[in-house]
Amino acid sequence: MTRPPSAANTSPTYDASHRVFRLDAGGVTYAMGVDSEGKLQTLYWGARLASGDPLGPAMPAPERSSFDPAGSLSPQEYAGWGGAMTATPALKIRLADGNRDLVLRYDSYTIESGGLSILLRDAQVGVAVSLRYTADTATGIIGRSAHIENTGKQALVVDSAASAAWNLPRGSDYSLRYLTGTWAGEWHLQTRAITPGATVLESRRGSTGDENNPWFAIGRGNAWSETHGDVWFGALAWSGSWSIRVDEDILGQVRVVGGYNPFDFGYKLSPGQALDTPVFYAGYTRDGMGEASRLLHRFERDRILPEGSKTPLRPVLYNSWEATEFKVDEPGQVRLAEKAAALGVERFVMDDGWFGARNTDRAGLGDWVVNRNKFPNGLKPLIDKVHGLGMSFGLWVEPEMINADSDLYRAHPDWVLNFPGRDRSEGRHQMVLNLAREDVKAHVLEVLDGLLKDNDIQFLKWDYNRNWSEPGWPQMSPDEQQKVYVAYVDNLYDIIRELRKRHPKVEIESCSGGGARVDLGIMALTDEVWPSDNTDPSDRLSIQDGFSQAYAPATMMAWVTGSPNWVNNRTSSLDFRFLSSMQGGLGIGANLLEWTAADEATARHYITEYKAIRGTVQKGDLYRLLSPQDRAPWSATESVAGDGSQAVLFAFQRQGEEARPFPTLRLRGLEPAARYRFRSIHGTVAPGTPEVASGAYWMEHGVNVLMRGDLQAAGLVFERDGKR
Repeated sequence: MTRPPSAANTSPTYDASHRVFRLDAGGVTYAMGVDSEGKLQTLYWGARLASGDPLGPAMPAPERSSFDPAGSLSPQEYAGWGGAMTATPALKIRLADGNRDLVLRYDSYTIESGGLSILLRDAQVGVAVSLRYTADTATGIIGRSAHIENTGKQALVVDSAASAAWNLPRGSDYSLRYLTGTWAGEWHLQTRAITPGATVLESRRGSTGDENNPWFAIGRGNAWSETHGDVWFGALAWSGSWSIRVDEDILGQVRVVGGYNPFDFGYKLSPGQALDTPVFYAGYTRDGMGEASRLLHRFERDRILPEGSKTPLRPVLYNSWEATEFKVDEPGQVRLAEKAAALGVERFVMDDGWFGARNTDRAGLGDWVVNRNKFPNGLKPLIDKVHGLGMSFGLWVEPEMINADSDLYRAHPDWVLNFPGRDRSEGRHQMVLNLAREDVKAHVLEVLDGLLKDNDIQFLKWDYNRNWSEPGWPQMSPDEQQKVYVAYVDNLYDIIRELRKRHPKVEIESCSGGGARVDLGIMALTDEVWPSDNTDPSDRLSIQDGFSQAYAPATMMAWVTGSPNWVNNRTSSLDFRFLSSMQGGLGIGANLLEWTAADEATARHYITEYKAIRGTVQKGDLYRLLSPQDRAPWSATESVAGDGSQAVLFAFQRQGEEARPFPTLRLRGLEPAARYRFRSIHGTVAPGTPEVASGAYWMEHGVNVLMRGDLQAAGLVFERDGKR
């Protein structure tokens, strides 16, 4: 289970006279208090307050009528379903004797290692819930989770369990932004007004899913934009089925409840057993959606990624899939590796087809042994060649899946998710191994550990190419089988965590048919993610824009692939493809054997340029200057180095219309008094543009990029002149 990161230099406080808890971090204050009935209520969540400002005491909400009970109107931090409760609870249970009433009241608290734990109990029922809070000093982002323990004498079943309930200030003008998508069309940004009723974002797929992503942002009415307005935002660190529900009640109270998806959920706890929820992170800013994203990006880079602020820059990568698909062999991969190295590529990744009887997607999954017909001497000769060319070596794997046509399935047909006597649905001709089983977990860890021990591999592209179906666990008793939704993901995390411990120099990419498993849970264990199988550079502008709302460019891989693109047969220049991909971790997936000498020279130019700016792109502050959402004709982003020494501007015109000029781009995030010299990676600026000007000039006057025609792009670099 993921845990909140440590909150260095942040110490929660408790005001005993008013029974008020307070967390101050970054530009944020978060406070809650215990009312006279023992209920823990949210008191404040917003811009940072002075240390002596009054925030309590908490008061029970008055009952409006017999239809509007007080229990449903109080902004509780973590309400059980019990008593006069009609609002969405954080926790719902049922005891073996049939009782389902749960009223959680304050018991005690502890503060240690900068974190706060508040214990709530229903002593009569025998349930104790420890609410865990951390606050990140740099960003003000709060991490919340719950430890739910059966302290009674009879078994109980958890029907639903949230990680947290977030209560916003009362209002009637909120709107919600969230991300939707499908395979090859992920990361569409949606906005809708929050009105009385509920909006439910969820995945019932067993994994994160791309239909919705477990992220939200809420602002006030139409007043919030990229640069202005109050924004409350959050992301759930869980890679299984999840739910985030946004409610507005009759009094304008907006509440966000998120955690395990209650659909088909039932987690049995015998006396003494406990369940830990995922961590739900959330933050606040009064500086608009752009700042909300930058705070999340910084938090992810410094607190979520496995190596935190020490995470190395992503190398330029080549992947062999588009060139060879399943027809991999040693001579063909060597030819591609030689081509890639000559371009300046730093990591060579062999994709699907190297193992078992894997000649199509109908066979071989589960049999992670080298295909000796394709690699007679194993992988070592190819790996040695790649290393000799100055590149690290990576390999594609899909260890959670299995084909019916595999030695593993023939030996262990019971190892897949299934309901006995029912059909076993396949997706991409494969089934899902039940990682909740300890024997399956042990097997997957063993084969991957052996693969890494036997071969000098620096990188795994970890794929996951279908949703769950028939989520049965026949080896467990019927009242324990629904634990599969939690146990599977916990064991997945354990496998990756143990592999990283045994092989600390191996990096891992999370991929799921594109962006169907991107969340803060999997990010805490992997180094990068694959946002979409769609590599069309124009489509990617929208995909990457949506991705950046919630997730850091440092984690986002983007490939230059062939033209016309396989997704929609759109033709684009190599310049456009490279500049589109240089906004994240740069990769190449095209068939290099088809490139001309001119193509190779173009690629060497962009790879060289990318290496000079990738520190800013991957670890700098991102400003979205022009949005490509809703098929808009233009897109522009700017990345600014943390020390302000460099800024990188990318501009794109998908479609030219009516001879309209490209909009003036006013940069952001520069030092107004500093001088910045610009140069062009590609593209032309208007005549008269100075080579050197102040940060204030570039931000207020701006720069005009000249573009005519469809699928045009420009890349400009601004370097601070001299010393600060």
